[in-house]
Amino acid sequence: MTTPAYKTALVLGATGLVGESLTHQLVDSPFYSNVKVLVRKPLSWQHPRLQEIQFDFDHPNGLLTKADDIFCCLGTTIKKAGSREAFRKVDYQYPLDIARLSLANGAQQFAIVTAVGADAKSSIFYNRVKGEIERDLASLPYSTLLIFRPSLLLGERAENRFGERVATTFMKLFNPIIPDKYKGVEASKVANAMLQTMQQGLTGKHIFESDALQQY
Repeated sequence: MTTPAYKTALVLGATGLVGESLTHQLVDSPFYSNVKVLVRKPLSWQHPRLQEIQFDFDHPNGLLTKADDIFCCLGTTIKKAGSREAFRKVDYQYPLDIARLSLANGAQQFAIVTAVGADAKSSIFYNRVKGEIERDLASLPYSTLLIFRPSLLLGERAENRFGERVATTFMKLFNPIIPDKYKGVEASKVANAMLQTMQQGLTGKHIFESDALQQY
């Protein structure tokens, strides 16, 4: 006899490559009865378990972040954001703000997608910001912190990112000689890794590098 789902999941970045795949997987999983997504604009699809919440990340309402498990798939590029400061707001400040609010509302587990090479001491701005959010999330008293560091994400994006198209072509050509840690990984595999590891009863901080995500 299957145990009925009762948990609530909260997804940040549900319109992105990993976030969209994850949200589809969450609503179809047996683990959650309610899947909340914080969005600036409506999604293009609906599901009985899906609850869309119009959300202003610059003026967050903590009551709307109440959930059991938090999945953060927020991410942008400096080019799209328009500046380093705007990039840092999306990839660092928003996740940290929601993590704090959700913790205050009873959440115990937090999962986030960062990137291969994340390092708070890196001289590369992108990697440094990713490392800083990992570091500062780890300072919060979550019972479980799951960090996923994919290399190049593979999949069909709604937006056109020329640089990633070039990198994807490069990956396909030279895949046999690229170290496993740096090979591209399907966004759906990253999403599945987030969903499955969240159910394993892990405690403390766990980091999953890109090569480990290939098995999902």
